[in-house]
Amino acid sequence: MTLTDERRDFVAAIEDFCRREAGTREQWLKLTDGGAEPHHDGLYRRMGELGWLGVAVPQEYGGAGQSMVDLLLFLETTAYWQVPIGGFATSAITAASYEKFGSEEQKHRVLGDFLRGEVLAVSMSEPGAGSDVAALTCRAERRDGGWVINGQKTWCSNAHLAEHILLVARTSTEGGRHDGLTMFSVPAGVEGLTVRGIETMGGREVNDLYFTDCRLPESAVVGEVGSAWRQLMSGLNLERMILAGLMLGTARRVFDDTVAYVRERRQFGRPVGSFQALRHRLADHATELECTRLLVHDVARRIEADPERQLPREASMAKLKATELAKALALDGMQMMGGYGYATEYGMERLLRSTVVSTVYGGTSEIQRDIIGKSYGL
Repeated sequence: MTLTDERRDFVAAIEDFCRREAGTREQWLKLTDGGAEPHHDGLYRRMGELGWLGVAVPQEYGGAGQSMVDLLLFLETTAYWQVPIGGFATSAITAASYEKFGSEEQKHRVLGDFLRGEVLAVSMSEPGAGSDVAALTCRAERRDGGWVINGQKTWCSNAHLAEHILLVARTSTEGGRHDGLTMFSVPAGVEGLTVRGIETMGGREVNDLYFTDCRLPESAVVGEVGSAWRQLMSGLNLERMILAGLMLGTARRVFDDTVAYVRERRQFGRPVGSFQALRHRLADHATELECTRLLVHDVARRIEADPERQLPREASMAKLKATELAKALALDGMQMMGGYGYATEYGMERLLRSTVVSTVYGGTSEIQRDIIGKSYGL
């Protein structure tokens, strides 16, 4: 895997920033309020000022140009350093939908806010509809020249931080199961919307959303009425690669922290890493990590070479492999560190908490395997 000089400089600049701003445990604790807040607004906006958020936005809207490889490098590096910018992933995914399907006014307004450091969110899941998107029941009805929204959404990442929420609601029950879904741009604080946080292992990340006669203008529609399913499917490459990049960086950090610990920790008169049981396990981890990195970067380069091409098999493979590996490495890392892996002082428990949900969100590992299997006609 070879990077251009420009891309090496890009990674080095991000690493230098992360090391200075969030490189110590003390800095991380302060930025995250003791680990409760995965997103730090001030740090995120400074990255916006540096232009780094622009890797997800076309140049015509003020970004650096959409480069899947640059986006992957940004995600991998910031995840490695555990920088608390948890709002970026959902913002990049949401921004892509506005860029593809939004009106010119929506594009300039929302993408401009994103580049300045505002958080974006997408709301799709409901209590009775997760992987089965066709089961959505949150209703949008035409009324008085606009739309009225009623229903509940759940597991909406970063809705409590978001300036704009991209809502997927049902506008019709006619046609097939995936017909009759429409995207809407919902501004933060709109009357009729209540956001309630869901406490999780990772802190304040996800929310329940309650819509009660929430009124939106006709101009709130993003794309075509009734076409949200097709629009959602066009963004799966990006969503899966973003999650793969985050977990690739996290897996690298888990590996490096584990190796550093077993080199220093001594038992029976020598470093515990010198025992064959640990040395062989880490050799397997290193091999799997390198294979995963090559897979994820290869898919990113394929997408960059042909941005309009859908790669459901390859993107699902990247997401599946990176998330499952990160979780496995974190569990093994905790085991190899013994009691210290369980202690908050060393940070492995934090890395474990950030990986365990990765095989669930953005399409579970079971869903990814199903997609991959179907791509072979199974």
